[in-house]
Amino acid sequence: MKQYSEACEQNRIPILAILRDRLSDRQNVLEIGSGTGQHAVYFASQLPHLRWFTSDLPVSHASINAWIDAAGLGNIERPLALDVTRQQWPAQAFESVFSANTTHIMSWPAVLEMFAGIGRLLVPGGIFCLYGPFNYNNHFTSPSNERFDGWLKARDPHSGIRNFGDLDQLARGHGLLLQADHEMPANNRLLVWEKTG
Repeated sequence: MKQYSEACEQNRIPILAILRDRLSDRQNVLEIGSGTGQHAVYFASQLPHLRWFTSDLPVSHASINAWIDAAGLGNIERPLALDVTRQQWPAQAFESVFSANTTHIMSWPAVLEMFAGIGRLLVPGGIFCLYGPFNYNNHFTSPSNERFDGWLKARDPHSGIRNFGDLDQLARGHGLLLQADHEMPANNRLLVWEKTG
């Protein structure tokens, strides 16, 4: 039941360094695409002031719950069944949203729906932190990212590394203004947008 991701182990410390700063004055965070559950448990343990809400498709819930059970933390919630392409988003508002390695797995229509949902969920002043590989000016930032993109498209033609400019334009359309673009290890970035109004 308990799934393991090597990538989660490798990137969790540099991501935490950003989240610790960006989420220091927040009370709750919704993680979209909690995957194995490793990130959620680690970040919840390191950021005890936050209530961490996990979410993913039901197929991932067993692993997320296994990680939650093993951790025994009081500030992490059982996974919500969230398919970003459907209208079954949480009813409550959130002060922050975090998502890692999702936009290149999703189809572009799903990315559109995810940003629309986040725009609805976030309170004014709320922030969205998005981690992953991104292209800039429609160019890959490294040969390894180009190879990864080829692997993604061979697996699913609708997936692929997204262009930062497209994501930022999409974010602005939902009232999210870019606050930071953090360089991360292994040719990844962590983008931070804030909800206006």
